[in-house]
Amino acid sequence: MKTAKMISGHIFTALILVGLLAGCTVGPDFKRPSPPDVATYTPTPTSLGESQHLSADGLAKPQWWHELGSAKLNGLIDEALQANPTLVGAQARLRQADELYAAQAGSSLYPQVGANVSGQRQRSNPSIFGQSGDAQEFSLYNTSVNVQYTFDLVGGTRRSLESLAAQVDYQNYQLAGARLTLTAHIATTAITQARLAAQIQATETILYDQEEQLTLTSERVRLGQGTPDDILALQTQVEQTRAGIPTLRNQLQQNEHLLAVLAGRAPGLGGLPFFSLQEFALPTDLPLTVPSVLVRTRPDIKAAEALLQAANAEYGVAIAQLYPQLTLSASLGSQALTTDTLFRGDSTIWSLVGQLTQPLFNPGLPAQKRAALAAFDAAAAHYQDVVLESLRDVADVLRALENDAQRLTALTAADAAAQASLASIQRQYALGAVNYVNVLTAQQQAQLVRLTMIEAKAQRLVNSAAFYQAMGG
Repeated sequence: MKTAKMISGHIFTALILVGLLAGCTVGPDFKRPSPPDVATYTPTPTSLGESQHLSADGLAKPQWWHELGSAKLNGLIDEALQANPTLVGAQARLRQADELYAAQAGSSLYPQVGANVSGQRQRSNPSIFGQSGDAQEFSLYNTSVNVQYTFDLVGGTRRSLESLAAQVDYQNYQLAGARLTLTAHIATTAITQARLAAQIQATETILYDQEEQLTLTSERVRLGQGTPDDILALQTQVEQTRAGIPTLRNQLQQNEHLLAVLAGRAPGLGGLPFFSLQEFALPTDLPLTVPSVLVRTRPDIKAAEALLQAANAEYGVAIAQLYPQLTLSASLGSQALTTDTLFRGDSTIWSLVGQLTQPLFNPGLPAQKRAALAAFDAAAAHYQDVVLESLRDVADVLRALENDAQRLTALTAADAAAQASLASIQRQYALGAVNYVNVLTAQQQAQLVRLTMIEAKAQRLVNSAAFYQAMGG
């Protein structure tokens, strides 16, 4: 009993020592990088026309895709967020990082306690020691509780845990980035599906008009009012238009397969919603955050910052290896020749060992310190690169939206002119001033303009989704 009290006293003294040394941590404390010293993304202001405008009053909503106005898209993304394998893998890596941190914390922050029970049969011969007497056989039983603790004298353990905590943050931001990428990919794929379907429909209408025009021209040639060259020219147009439809259809089918995989389904299962451009709405209010806020919201920038913090902590770990390390071990147990006397007071044994180690000559440790510092410099450069690429990403999307607005304005005017021309030709045809071939030609021209309009509207929706992604979702 007295021995147990002595050991308890030693352990208590050691804990006091730990408390006195706990405030010492080698290596620089991590400081978040300063935000970029710029206020705008582009040299000149961005104008998106009357349909859209930029607002600096807030951040994008977490479920930003709702701004596109498609209930079917909302349901598909909700399904994908639960079933997409990429997200499942990212969630597993986050759990792994959490458990690695817990494992390291459990093995380094607290004393390690273990129990030992052993028994052995032994034969002892006094003659090997030059003594007289007969050989004896006996049993020896042992039971003990062992406690070991390595003091974090200079904070190396705390730096190591800081690095693991930063890795947890990194995996968390990687998961957020995967979610953002997935939702943006599904939104753009759905819009692309709607665009391709509309383009196929418009192209089929053009093909129908061209075939009808070819039939009329063939009849005119039969009646002697045209030449075979007219037929050949129209046949070339018809077959070129016909050849474009399988290409569009192939793109549409591949798009459907991609949409299924993004949702976590096999392409052959079917059951996916089919999208049309009419069900999408153009977001009118786009929340534009300033660069100083962007670096605190984009998952890829925050992930790069977490890696920078991990590298900073690893540099502290490398420095801590140059300093002394103190380990305290204690053991309390019992040893006896029989099991019934194993737990008697006179069979108690104990030990208390303190070990202080200090590297004196190890050229590898300074090299490890320099390597850790180089890794920190590389992480800092990577962070700056991610920030610059993010600023470029936003600038590209802003200019794309601006050019989309201008292009769509011009195409809207062209579409209005084509429709007015078609209406005029139809009135003239009703009065007998022009023939039906002129009507078919005007219809084809109107459909060609409409075909370009479809692509422009879809691209503006795609770039709107890209804007939300660039803002960090």
